[in-house]
Amino acid sequence: MNDYENHTGTASVWAGEEHLFAENAICLPVYNSVTFGYDDMDEWHQVGMGKKKGHIYSRNTNPTVRPLEEKIRLMDGGEEATSFSTGMAAISNTLFTLLGPGDRVVAIKDTYGGSNKIFIKFLPQMKVDVCMVDTSDFDAIEREVKKGCKVLYLETPTNPTLKIVDIERLAKVAHEHGAIVVVDNTFATPINQRPISLGADVVVYSATKYLNGHSDVMGGLAVGKKALIDQIFHYREITGATLHPQSAYMILRGMKTLELRIARHNENAMKVATFLSQHPKVEQVFYPGLETHLNHAIAKKQMRGFGGMLSFSLKGGFENVVTVLENLKYAHKAASLGSVGTLVGPPRTTSHVELTEQERANAGIPESLIRYSAGIENGDDLVADLEQALAKI
Repeated sequence: MNDYENHTGTASVWAGEEHLFAENAICLPVYNSVTFGYDDMDEWHQVGMGKKKGHIYSRNTNPTVRPLEEKIRLMDGGEEATSFSTGMAAISNTLFTLLGPGDRVVAIKDTYGGSNKIFIKFLPQMKVDVCMVDTSDFDAIEREVKKGCKVLYLETPTNPTLKIVDIERLAKVAHEHGAIVVVDNTFATPINQRPISLGADVVVYSATKYLNGHSDVMGGLAVGKKALIDQIFHYREITGATLHPQSAYMILRGMKTLELRIARHNENAMKVATFLSQHPKVEQVFYPGLETHLNHAIAKKQMRGFGGMLSFSLKGGFENVVTVLENLKYAHKAASLGSVGTLVGPPRTTSHVELTEQERANAGIPESLIRYSAGIENGDDLVADLEQALAKI
């Protein structure tokens, strides 16, 4: 147990930055230096071999980036962490490190569109056997894991229909059969959910989203068992999807308010979801905080908050989606999520733009769906905005 166990709010401010920096600064400097020099040849060699702390070249490690990796490590309770230029770099580097020709991966059908594309196109090109299972059928997932696989890949809550996967149950079965468990925790963040405590071996994030929280920088993170993260780090340092020090600084700055922001995101999403669930023009609302959600009980067990993401489908089809989106005042019609400002859009232009309409249908994503990332605005204003937009259809 580390000093920040169950105190993720304190960790988001202090972890990795407990000491004063150069010239007694309390804020971490941005080290834009590409390379780091040594007068002592022996010391240079020791650092290069990893036998002494230090930095050689910023494609590998950097003194601004490293505190961010340490922060997420402590917040998630992992043994090690590494960083990437984007969230998809974190996901792809992790999968390409752990899987090779002849390996088998079991994944849920409901994953972010970019992740889904890796499973349906790029891993099969590498001769990896990919098995994608109905996300809500835990028995079926267990059956496929028991047949043998190297990696079990989970995402919870899922993007964009907010399905919930029982991490603890599936991780237990995976480990019994020698599989590595990878969990995308982007929607929940360590504030709402800590997959490592539930059995995950590697947790991946798009730090672009809630961790940064301001839609102004991109990044990715992976945290988990040291033996696995070391392998993923080596793949990343060679293939080069390195996080820039300025980006690391901005993510670190954003994370200092993470617990405060997540509390407001949670509150606003619940308020919006409750309103929509009672609206006659709404077909269905997808939010794990609602008692009507298929796996609300599991979400309640493994999450400390239900998150700022929800989605809802409208009666009447895509033309009504267009009408509602075009009439919203307090929402950016834009891709991405997890920002201080509300972001909305249909999967065809946001989470699953990479997929064809048929592929979206195969993933259970209706064209009448709106993905809604509740920001930190006044929650009553968000509800009123949705009410007036829905009145236009």
